[in-house]
Amino acid sequence: MKKIFAFLVAVLLTASVFAQSPGKMSYQAVIRNSSQALVTNAKVGMKISILQGSESGVAFYAETHTPTTNVNGLVSIEIGTGTFVNGSFSIINWAKGPYFIKTEADPTGGTNYTITGTSQLLSVPYALFAKTAETVKGRIIETDPLWKASPSFGIANTDITNWNNKPIIDGSETKLVAGTNVTVTGNGTTGSPYVVNTTGVTKLTIGQSYQGGIIFWLDETGQHGLIAAKADQSTGIQWSNGTDKYTGTTDNNLYAGAMNTAIIVATQMADNPAGNFAAKVCADYSVTDEGGVTTYGDWYLPSLYELNLLQMKKDMVGGFNASIYWCSTEGNATNAFCLYFFRGGESNNEKTYSYAVRAVRAF
Repeated sequence: MKKIFAFLVAVLLTASVFAQSPGKMSYQAVIRNSSQALVTNAKVGMKISILQGSESGVAFYAETHTPTTNVNGLVSIEIGTGTFVNGSFSIINWAKGPYFIKTEADPTGGTNYTITGTSQLLSVPYALFAKTAETVKGRIIETDPLWKASPSFGIANTDITNWNNKPIIDGSETKLVAGTNVTVTGNGTTGSPYVVNTTGVTKLTIGQSYQGGIIFWLDETGQHGLIAAKADQSTGIQWSNGTDKYTGTTDNNLYAGAMNTAIIVATQMADNPAGNFAAKVCADYSVTDEGGVTTYGDWYLPSLYELNLLQMKKDMVGGFNASIYWCSTEGNATNAFCLYFFRGGESNNEKTYSYAVRAVRAF
């Protein structure tokens, strides 16, 4: 016999009841043909019957639908909203079960129902059965032993009053202690909040010479950001290392250039171990600070976003002589992004073109 494989979302999960209109419940079924193959993306005719007492019981209510299955053979309908056949869905007394749902289907969309199945409603549709609560009157006495054994059972009006009048926490119970180069003023209350000040901290600015380069971007703390090398690492070099390939370095965020550069170098070095290319000249760059104490070797080819930040501060950084600069953000296997430094504007050009590069580092 041909069968319907159905599962009742309505009975277990959702049932909508309206005060002045019949209730309804959602119903889903998977439709298979006689060969157990899914009936997909097809309009099917369905007849839904609510049987009372047994799988062969009296059809207390029946209606028809013409839904369309999805790619998984699934149909979704709302029982109680179909085309009326007989009975009344709104007056079903769910306490007088058991009840069964009989589903009949015609895969051609008509009424020649050749697929059939019956499922018992193992749980009462509570949202529908709860309509009987409308008739409950008078005082309800709580007899649940778990409730009586819980701490909540002992809450008195005095406890509620004390809770409503509890002290307001204003922060004065939190204490801050000053440390080296840090001062703290205020009492930590709403009226006198703590104010933390730092002393002896170097103030950094855009255009400042710092840690082997020139600062061109600072975060909100003013103590961290991005530094550009003081001169170009090349005025004309290819992005690729002789072979076009996809490196996957499409990240275009702040600080993304460091990871992009590492991936590009690792991916392209095998193409020509003796070759040189945009990301490699940046990764190979290092500089010792003016005091000759610290050498900075963590330079990289900036992402497109970082290169745009650098382009906006090009006059404060200085030393830019080329018109087009490479970034580490890749377009595809054959193209990567570059930036027109003097007139502005991004472009996705072939990796074999020779453009300038300026290394950056984060601090």
